[in-house]
Amino acid sequence: MVVTLIVVCEVGFWVLLAAGLATRYLLKMPRTGAALLLCEPLLEVVLLVVTAMDLRGGAEPSWRHGLAALYIGYTVGHGHRTVKWLDGHAAHRFGGAPRPAGPPRYGTSRARYEGRLWLGTLLGAAVATLLLWLAILYVGDPSRTGPLQGWMGAAWRAAGIHGLIALSYVVWPRKAPEVEPEPEPERDRQDPVPTERR
Repeated sequence: MVVTLIVVCEVGFWVLLAAGLATRYLLKMPRTGAALLLCEPLLEVVLLVVTAMDLRGGAEPSWRHGLAALYIGYTVGHGHRTVKWLDGHAAHRFGGAPRPAGPPRYGTSRARYEGRLWLGTLLGAAVATLLLWLAILYVGDPSRTGPLQGWMGAAWRAAGIHGLIALSYVVWPRKAPEVEPEPEPERDRQDPVPTERR
């Protein structure tokens, strides 16, 4: 049931996102579109409540509950950025707004960008850990909560790997390619016409 709900929440996320952007830009109803976009967090609340009810009903803590916690954590850490990115592109495509700037590609600007992405992953890992810890306390039986503890480790391994990737942009920053000056066009050289002496 929990896995099915995760799939439903993921599909619902994209359906709500598409409906919100379409209402906002195609139907020219910005307030209604914004309201639909603000409903996105409700999906995570529903998933959290159903997961807690599943555990309360006597379900054995398993990878399904851990996956639900990681999904909620990822949405908290990166969901806003995803919605903002897609909203910017929809505004450009359908609302006449300027094209949103892409991420920086080189140097310290790119390193800062990657660092901000990593902070989102770090926040996601922290949220997932908090939810898993609360689930472990809720179950109250260490012999049954091993899978939940394993997902804590998975969350922090993912954050660690992402952190190393972000750090690589600091240690080995990408340099912008050197632009060679274009050769000046050759001017037609004409022999000077001798002036007549008078």
